[in-house]
Amino acid sequence: MIEPTTERELADAVAGASGPFAIQGGGTRGIGVPVAGERLSLAKLSGISLYEPGALTIVAGAGTPMSEIEAALRSEGQMLPFEPMDHRDLLGTDGTPTIGGVVATNASGPRRLRAGACRDSLIGVRYINGHGAAVKNGGRVMKNVTGYDLVKLMAGSYGTLGVLSEVSFKLLPKPDASGEVTLRDLSLADGISAMAAALGSPYEVSGAAMMPGEGSVVRLRLEGFENSVGYRGAELIKTLKKFGPAEMTMGGDDDWRAIRDVSVFANKSTVWKVSIKASDVPALLESALAPSHAYDAMLDWGGGLVWIGADDSQLAAHSAADAVAGAQALHTDLQTHLARIGGHATLVKGSDDLKVRVPVFQPEVAPLVALATGLRAQFDPRGLFNPGVMG
Repeated sequence: MIEPTTERELADAVAGASGPFAIQGGGTRGIGVPVAGERLSLAKLSGISLYEPGALTIVAGAGTPMSEIEAALRSEGQMLPFEPMDHRDLLGTDGTPTIGGVVATNASGPRRLRAGACRDSLIGVRYINGHGAAVKNGGRVMKNVTGYDLVKLMAGSYGTLGVLSEVSFKLLPKPDASGEVTLRDLSLADGISAMAAALGSPYEVSGAAMMPGEGSVVRLRLEGFENSVGYRGAELIKTLKKFGPAEMTMGGDDDWRAIRDVSVFANKSTVWKVSIKASDVPALLESALAPSHAYDAMLDWGGGLVWIGADDSQLAAHSAADAVAGAQALHTDLQTHLARIGGHATLVKGSDDLKVRVPVFQPEVAPLVALATGLRAQFDPRGLFNPGVMG
């Protein structure tokens, strides 16, 4: 394992590399095809180098633990706007989530529908390219990019374009209070309609999630000053009265951490993350998949994000005995349907056997394949960085 302690050491390691790297931060987000390569750990590129609460800006090494970032922000009543997901419950991993891993996977939680994704709060990066040179893009303010916006490009690239050494973010004040409006026993279609009505209201909903099925619950989060949250919750209940009775409770942060981290699927052997138009969700779940497959689903982002999870017994029911074959069939049907209607499905959790049988990420159309191949050739001409991780 290579474990550089400075950006210079990282650059030298890349420049002198004789083979590919499997890039690792805290080792908690093992998403994608397993990479054959020497492990390159960024854990020691750690520490907050700049924090200016008055300017709502933080700069930190890519290996900085999220716990350190969050503790510093909490002391000043601030937060990362996009509520980054912690994958440890879902994936059953150990280790410490790092801010570089958040950027590499563009990890974004329920607040994304209001505050944007990780890439929308990311204002600067430093990384090492495939030539072993340090590259800086962006800075400490939002409108500072000319030419290619490499900041946005690096977010969600899973380490395939460069090795991050430092990242910069804009921040937001942490809300004083939160509350939740809850509706129960709605059909899937009605639940999606209720979330759409809430998100289209003037009451600043910052989270909209649903667990379909028997006893389904729609959860709508409100944040801000306590009096404002209470007032907006009461008004939102009036807006949603056509969907049935609703109730308002204050607090509920633990529930939203569980939604953020998809903890309900921690016992599932195979989990997919699906990005889709909310209006297309009923056709996907109730028509395209349900007749042939057994699974559970959770909706976030008002239905624009669907988590699909299945355990081995649910998967084996498809092929009489083989859970991997059942997972492969569900995966194929899922990505095939999404290719027709628009959207994409990522295999977030599954066996290594399954990951080598199927495209972990939604296959791209030919023009995007050509564009992505060209970008990787420019950024990483020797194919050093996580080769094959995205299929």
